[in-house]
Amino acid sequence: MRRDKLKIILDILDICANGANKTKIVYRANLNFKMANIYLEIMTNEGLLSHQDEKGGGKVYLTTDRGKDLLGDVSQIYERLEQYSLQNKEI
Repeated sequence: MRRDKLKIILDILDICANGANKTKIVYRANLNFKMANIYLEIMTNEGLLSHQDEKGGGKVYLTTDRGKDLLGDVSQIYERLEQYSLQNKEI
């Protein structure tokens, strides 16, 4: 099943909650580097992620408070929708 953009964003926010470099994000979110770059740039520009430079020239991405709020809010919505769909299997 193909993930939508929102699910990918949520995956990245979750992965970066404790800090993650681009390689970790690529493998854990099941993305290629080109797509990871696009998402990381957009999410950083929107204030969902911040980054710190590493000694080797790479970056460590961290979920911001704004990103954590979004992750929590959307996760609650997904949980409620899942509960609703389990209660109403005939739909």
